[in-house]
Amino acid sequence: MNEQEQRWLELARKGDQQAFCRLVDAYQRPVMSLTYRMLGDVEEAEDAAQETFLRAWSRLHQYSPEHKFSTWVFSIANHHCIDRLRKRRVTIVPLDDTPVAFALQGDEDRPEESLLNEESAQEMQALVQLLAPEYRTPLVLRYWQECSYQEIAAVMELSLPAVKSRLFRARQKLAEEYERSQAALRGKPQTVSPVYAKEPTRAKPSLRQSVGAPLRAALVGGS
Repeated sequence: MNEQEQRWLELARKGDQQAFCRLVDAYQRPVMSLTYRMLGDVEEAEDAAQETFLRAWSRLHQYSPEHKFSTWVFSIANHHCIDRLRKRRVTIVPLDDTPVAFALQGDEDRPEESLLNEESAQEMQALVQLLAPEYRTPLVLRYWQECSYQEIAAVMELSLPAVKSRLFRARQKLAEEYERSQAALRGKPQTVSPVYAKEPTRAKPSLRQSVGAPLRAALVGGS
């Protein structure tokens, strides 16, 4: 957070709605990215992003300056997205309960390079949607939001070993699903999970669309 954003935050905590709307403009893109990766639907992601900022506004008195504002907002967004996913009552493909290598060190833990370089955004989103929310969240925060392990732990209220464990399992499952999709393209027989088979092709979120405009209207209107 730069000095200008820090000033906006200080004013917002004193009740300045315009200052908070400037914070929304500054953080709507990463929040929208998170909600879209979590929910897989553009319209629902936009609604979730707006709700996230509305909740942040109403809870500003709970914010502690000791923590990064982005981490705090991501935590609100993550909890809200998980609530929405639970309400869908959709069966999530479970992850294999494999042993976790807690000794993983350093940053040499990014997903398969071929997965990042060759898959289109829509295909990647379909793969991410196969993960249960508790594994989807750290994956999105780590590789799309570039959060540190400490920041992910703060967002998810987990220990560092737990964060590394979930990332390990998420990457493992993502790699497995990627291999299955590539096998299908090569014409090899495979058994596709029901959830993956039904997964519709989603358009990429239009990050140019502002969630700040309707939020600003809501705030000014006293919502």
